Order: sequence, then structure tokens, then C-alpha cells
Amino acid sequence: MPNDLDEKTGPVNPEGQDINVIDKQLSVTIGWGTRFFEVSLWILGILLGAGIGLLAGHKPVFGATGAVAGLLPGVIFQFMKTNAGAYLKQLQQQIQAAASQVDNYLEQRVVILQNLAALVSKSVNLDQEVMMGVAALRSGVNPDADQARNDRSASVDSMFGRINVAFEAYPELRAQENIAEAMRQNSYLQKEITAARNLYNDTVATWNRDIFSWPTKQIVATKAGYTTRIPFSASQETKAAARSTFF
Repeated sequence: MPNDLDEKTGPVNPEGQDINVIDKQLSVTIGWGTRFFEVSLWILGILLGAGIGLLAGHKPVFGATGAVAGLLPGVIFQFMKTNAGAYLKQLQQQIQAAASQVDNYLEQRVVILQNLAALVSKSVNLDQEVMMGVAALRSGVNPDADQARNDRSASVDSMFGRINVAFEAYPELRAQENIAEAMRQNSYLQKEITAARNLYNDTVATWNRDIFSWPTKQIVATKAGYTTRIPFSASQETKAAARSTFF
């Protein structure tokens, strides 16, 4: 039997395909089957326990003992849900920590960008709009939402791109030690932001997978009203730049 997706026979798209992160959060839900499963652990456990107790001892006391023992599956499942809830809360904290790390590097990069813009403007006539844009970034480097953080990062990339145009247009700027050092620090922080983003996206991917993990995590996520999270994505401007000709 051939593979469902066969790279040898296709079909293939010779034009290639660009991809985008879908800006949509999905809610977690459970169906009647899951609800039936959860209730049946208690009811069937009690009935089976009582039945086994009666058959084994032929006395009501044995049936009562068996019914109490039949509660065990439901109790165990309740503990499993409690552990699942604690795990998801811990995972949320990991996501927060990873997001905070991105914010930290973004803040450092904005400071470097601000210093770099000031240094470059002393040597060449840097666009006033660039200076104002960098100053605006400095006032909001700690966004409180994933999308805001993503937008802020794209703005930082855009501002650096415009400063870099001036930098490339004046080769003599490379000889200035302070500017060269600022460019090196910016390059380092770009790599750190990429690494922090990857960590964040990996943790978000774990979250998005685990909240649909049946039965315990999915039940807990549904009752808590959890949704999937949207990972970081490249801006349209960054994607367009990546498709440019460099050599």
C-alpha cells in the first residue's frame, strides 16, 4: 500500500507556498462521550463494587463495602485531574517566563537601537522620523499581550532596517568604534531574541498540544476555559526582506 502522502508521485506545487501563522485561538471543548466517561467512573464503579461484594459475601455489609471500594476509580481520576490542573498552571508560568525573556532582550535591543540612532545621527543626517520612531519604541518595550509583543518586535526590526540603510550608505561609519560596537551588540541581541522566541514557541506548542490531551487535561482545560495560544510570527515586512536578493 503506498503512502498517503507520497513525495515521489505528488501532487506538488511547483510555485512553492508561503505560510502564515493563523491569528486565531481555539477553545477546548468536550463532548457527551467524555462527560459519560467521567460520570460512569463513579456510577459503574459503585455498582460493580457493590455487586462483587454481594456475590463474594452474600451479605449487605459486603455489598456496602464493595460500593465504597467502587468509589476508588472516581477518586483516582479526581486526583489525576488535580495533577493535570497543576501541570497546566505550571506550564502557563513557563510561557510567562519565556515571554518575559523575549521582552527583556527586546528592551535591551531598543536601548542599543536608541544609542545607535544617536551615534549615527551625529555623523549623517538621519531621518527625523527614525529618531522619533526609536523614541516611541523606548516608551513601550514591555507589552502585556502576545500580539503587542510581536508587533513591537516587528517595529524594532523595521527601525533598525532604516538605520542600517544609512549605515550602509556611509562606509566611513564603520570606522567609528562606538558605532561598530553598537552594531555588534545589536547582532548579538537579534540572535538572543531568536533563541528566546524559539523557546517561547516550543512552550506554546506544548501548551496547544496538552490542553487537547484526553481525558484529564482536556477536561480541566475545558472547565477552566483555556484556549490555544498564538506563537510569534514574522511580519510581512520581514518576510518581504527575506525574499530579497542579497548577492
